[in-house]
Amino acid sequence: QVQLVESGGGLVQAGGSLRLSCAASGDSICISMGWYRQAPGKERELVAVITSGGATNYADSVKGRFTISRDNAKNTLYLQMNSLKPEDTAVYYCNGHCAPKATGPWYDYWGQGTQVTVSS
Repeated sequence: QVQLVESGGGLVQAGGSLRLSCAASGDSICISMGWYRQAPGKERELVAVITSGGATNYADSVKGRFTISRDNAKNTLYLQMNSLKPEDTAVYYCNGHCAPKATGPWYDYWGQGTQVTVSS
């Protein structure tokens, strides 16, 4: 079993910055990892993804403002969010295609979510 634990959410004014972290448990291994968000009354949407090799992809709405990164040695995923806007307000979820060990089994895992609120 793999656990993903997010931290770093909070309340920030428009134009401010936050950094989210997502730590994978123990010796688990994650191939692709990503951040998703869900605003009230809306469907969950992709924010950014990163492969184990460091290739990244972003939603158009966050390009140039958000940066996804990972520290494989620490088994941790990050999302640096700059120039935040009120429309970025949502619960942010960490996702990973992970396994407890190199031989598997491999599944998609989700964190519990962390609230990001951007005030105008």
